[in-house]
Amino acid sequence: MTAIAEPVLSDRTTALAERLRTAVGTERVLTDRAQVRTYECDGLANFKVTPAIVVLAESRQHVVDTVRLCSEAGVPFVARGSGTGLSGGALPSADGVLLVLSRLRKLSPVDADNRQVTVEPGVINLWVTRDAAPHDLAYAPDPSSQLVCSIGGNVAENAGGAHCLKYGFTVNHVLGAEVVLPDGEVVHLGGRAPEHPGYDLLGAFIGSEGTLGVATELTLRLIRVPEAVQTMLVGYSSVEDAAGTVSDIIAAGILPAAVEMMDALAIEAAEAAVSCGYPEGAVAVLVIELDGPQVEVEAQFRQVEEIARARNAFEIRIAADDAERALMWKGRKSAFAAVGRISPSYFVQDGVIPRTKLPEVLAEIERMADERGLRVANVFHAGDGNLHPLVLFDDAVEGQAHEAEELAGAILELCITSGGSITGEHGVGQEKRMKMGKQFTPEDLDTMQLLRCAFDPDGVANPGKVFPTPRLCGERPGVRKGEHPVQAAGLGEVF
Repeated sequence: MTAIAEPVLSDRTTALAERLRTAVGTERVLTDRAQVRTYECDGLANFKVTPAIVVLAESRQHVVDTVRLCSEAGVPFVARGSGTGLSGGALPSADGVLLVLSRLRKLSPVDADNRQVTVEPGVINLWVTRDAAPHDLAYAPDPSSQLVCSIGGNVAENAGGAHCLKYGFTVNHVLGAEVVLPDGEVVHLGGRAPEHPGYDLLGAFIGSEGTLGVATELTLRLIRVPEAVQTMLVGYSSVEDAAGTVSDIIAAGILPAAVEMMDALAIEAAEAAVSCGYPEGAVAVLVIELDGPQVEVEAQFRQVEEIARARNAFEIRIAADDAERALMWKGRKSAFAAVGRISPSYFVQDGVIPRTKLPEVLAEIERMADERGLRVANVFHAGDGNLHPLVLFDDAVEGQAHEAEELAGAILELCITSGGSITGEHGVGQEKRMKMGKQFTPEDLDTMQLLRCAFDPDGVANPGKVFPTPRLCGERPGVRKGEHPVQAAGLGEVF
C-alpha cells in the first residue's frame, strides 16, 4: 500500500533554504513543490515523501556546506544518487533536505599499475568498466541496473550483481572513501593501499545506507579481465533439477563467475520484453558463466555440462562469441523491468537463503502466492541463494496491493526461518526495517545503534531507515534507554 507524505515547510526549513542558497547557489536549491516532487521516491514507488528542500550538489564543498548547515539547523538530510534503489533507502524526509549527488561525476584516469581508479559518487557503475577496459581491467560488481545506477548508491547498499558469487560485493572492491560526516566534518576511511590497520571503519560505512555520512570520493579496486570466459544457457523441465544443478556444481569444487536462475514466469516476461530466445517450454533456466585461465575454464566447462545433463537438462546452449553471450544475459539483466509487460504492478523483493534449500523455498513461495491468488516470478543469483521474487498484482483490483505487500513480507520471514537473511544486496531502507526485529535480537539492534550514534549522535543522516520503529510511540530513534549489556560488560560506551 503506497504511503505518501507531503513536504513540511516550516520557519526552520524556510530559513535553512535561504542559507543553502547563499552557500551553494540559488539555482542548486529547489523548494518549488512541482520541482521537489520529482524526487519523492526511489525505485520503490510504494513509499512517497516529498522533501521540503532539494539540493543539487556539484562539488564536494556543496556537500560539506549542505550537511553542515543541516546539522546546525537540526534538519534531517538524505543523500540520493541515481534513484534506482529498491528498498526506499533514498526516501526523503518531509521536513528535511534531499541531497542529490548525481552531478558529482568525475572519473579520474585509471591507475593501471595499481589496478584502481578514483571516482565521485555520481559516476555510473558501467562507466568504470568502460574506462578500465583499454587497460584490460574491469570493475567486478555488476548490478542489473549497472547502466544507470551510481557508485555512491552501490556503496550505500553494498550492491552485488550477477558475478558476486566469485568476486564478492561492493565492499570487496572499495579501497578508500572520502566521507562527509553528519556534522560536516570530512574524514578519509581506508586509502589506496589494499589493507589498513585498525578498525574496519570503511567496511562499516559500506552498506550503512547513508546513515553514517555521505561519500564524496571513492577509490575502487579493479580486476584483471580473465583470459577466458565461457557462458552456457541451460533449460530444465523442473525447478528442482535446476536448483540441484547449482548445488552439484558448487559441491564439485567449481566456483563459477555467475550462476543465475529464472523460472517460467520470469522467462515469459523476458521474452515479451527483449525476445531473448530462451529454451521453449522451460520451467527454469540457468545462465552459467565460468572465467579464468583458458585450460581451467575448458576443463570445468565440460564438467558443468556433464552435471547439467545428469540433472535432466533438456537443452544446453554454449555461447560461441560475445554477441551470443550478451543475448543470454539480456533476458536476465532485463528481468525486473520486463515483468511490467505481464503485470500492471509488482514488488521486487530481495532475500537470501542457503542454496541447498532453493527447491523447498520456491515451492513454499508458490503455495503462499496461490493462497492469495497472486503470481510470483522468480529471478535470482542461484549460486549464493540471493532470491529476487517479483510479486505481481493489479492496483485496480481492490485489496490486491495489500495482499501483495503481505506476501512480500511473508517471503522475507520465510527466508529468515530457512536460515537466511532479509536482504542480499538491495538494503533494508524503509521497506524492510520492521523485519529487522525478526532477524536480530534487541541486543543486536542496540549494538548497531551504538555504532550509528557514534557517527551521528543527533540522528540527522537518513533518519527512519534500517532500524525498526522505536519501542514506544513518539520515542526518538537512537540508543536504548538504560544500560546496554555491552556497556555493563565494560566493552563499549555510548557517545
